[in-house]
Amino acid sequence: MTEYFEVNHRDGPARVAELRLADPVTTPALVDDVLADAGSRWSAERDRPEGDESRLTVLPHRAFPSGTPEGVAEAFAVDYPDVDYPSAAVVSPATAADHGADAYVLSGAPGYVGHARAFVEAVIETREAIPADGALLLSGVATPANVPTLAYAGVDLFDTDAAVVAGTRGRYLTVDGEQFMEDLSELPCACPACRGSVASFDREDCVDHNVNALRAQLATVRERIRAGRLRDYVEAQARHENWLTATFRRLDDQYGYLERRTPLVRRAEISAASEDTIRRVEIQRFAERVTGRYRNRFRNPLVLVPCSARKPYSESQSHGQFHDAVQFRAHTVSITSPIGVVPQELELTYPAQHYDAVVTGRWSANEVEFVSAVLERYLDRNDYPRVIAHVPDDYREICERVEDALGLDFEYTVADHPTTGDSLSNLASTLEGELKYSKRERQHNTLKAVADYQFGDGAGDDLFDDLTVEGRYPSLRAHDADGEQLAALVPQYGTLSLTLSGARRWVESDVPTKRAEIDAFVPHGSVLAPGVVEADESIRVGDEVVFEGPRAFAVGRATMTGPEMAESTRGVASDVRHVEER
Repeated sequence: MTEYFEVNHRDGPARVAELRLADPVTTPALVDDVLADAGSRWSAERDRPEGDESRLTVLPHRAFPSGTPEGVAEAFAVDYPDVDYPSAAVVSPATAADHGADAYVLSGAPGYVGHARAFVEAVIETREAIPADGALLLSGVATPANVPTLAYAGVDLFDTDAAVVAGTRGRYLTVDGEQFMEDLSELPCACPACRGSVASFDREDCVDHNVNALRAQLATVRERIRAGRLRDYVEAQARHENWLTATFRRLDDQYGYLERRTPLVRRAEISAASEDTIRRVEIQRFAERVTGRYRNRFRNPLVLVPCSARKPYSESQSHGQFHDAVQFRAHTVSITSPIGVVPQELELTYPAQHYDAVVTGRWSANEVEFVSAVLERYLDRNDYPRVIAHVPDDYREICERVEDALGLDFEYTVADHPTTGDSLSNLASTLEGELKYSKRERQHNTLKAVADYQFGDGAGDDLFDDLTVEGRYPSLRAHDADGEQLAALVPQYGTLSLTLSGARRWVESDVPTKRAEIDAFVPHGSVLAPGVVEADESIRVGDEVVFEGPRAFAVGRATMTGPEMAESTRGVASDVRHVEER
């Protein structure tokens, strides 16, 4: 069924969605708020079967479609018929499947709390088995401290049970843990329950406060998801409880689960405030593509330089000084944590211009190991006649590690600091006699490098074999030899947007194409999920996608993953940029 739950925003596995009831509810949310809606079609009085006294009181209606596999309702030994209003199925990780319900309640959820490995395995196994547009509900576990991490893992609905029980026991919950109310010297909250004196604050007030704090934290989570900043929040907030820190780190180990759900581009800046940032999908994906898809097309020496606080790097004062010394006689690659290495052609490509790192002048052992490994893989793939390292002392360990690993000899040009007169003079004199590359060569190589990164190894040469370029960097447009526009570089994300001609060339090339088959209609502005017949599993949010159907050929940018497009009954699958009616 799944007709009452529509996802509107995605941030990895976390989603902001709408439960389409009489008064719509925005998730992640408390299911108590759903049941409190007297006008809702998901009500306890209407939906509870006569005589049902089961222990599940958070979501009294537990409808199961006809033909539910044996064992799905083992907790209640009941089977429910098909229904024409919102339904929920109680499942375990072993019995989770598409049962046609709008929500799926993970049985035994309190048993996973405090056990990071068990929790991650249970949520992922359940989330992977149920429909993409089905809500996942965990009952009896939510606190103000843990809901950001639980939502980050992919949970959509919660209840107030844990918060209420804690309040009746005198445990005052906050976003960073809990205290016994008897230990409070003052009330660190301004919610209605906390506006009196600490002396008059009783356990009934504590219950009310806990629920208020939980509801407020869920509002914060929703805003973070909309902004694409939930992971930043979780990295900081989860550290108040060790099992939550362990949980998001174990989630990072589930790269496939996270990568499928993590957009290729987003507007939000990544806050690189801890070593855990290195493990983020966006960082790992960039390093993987730079070392597995990108190929240097310049014949000049390589100059390694440090990153800059200003993004893109070429707009910074320091990189302007490097440019003046290099004078198009070398290919510039920036070394940075947490990104790894950034070739000059990809300085705009997400997340190379979308992060802000904490600068201390010291590299941790993990940072050195990660960046060294990325640089080693990069140089192992790309040949240069010379490698010049114009880097400060704190970068030297990285360069020396790679020298030893690959048997190379770097030329070091920094006397004290990369931007001093002596250092810049050394860099310029080291490149004396090297031939310059042209502006045209840089523009061509930039568009081809972005195509490699975005579409696959060799895509730049395959798609743009007869390339001509119009515009000024960074607003470059790719044309074929006849002047037909194929694509444009989007400076905001450093990716290519295809025209219909570019999409046709993509389909006809040997480059793997992201495709979706649609029904017999002509899309205008967007393609809705119900109109998608089939879609490539490799499609990620932000991917260029070709849509083909009996009546239309179109190209646009995905707002759902491929599996979501194929499974979902509601929602926008993709924005459509260009369409041709057949």
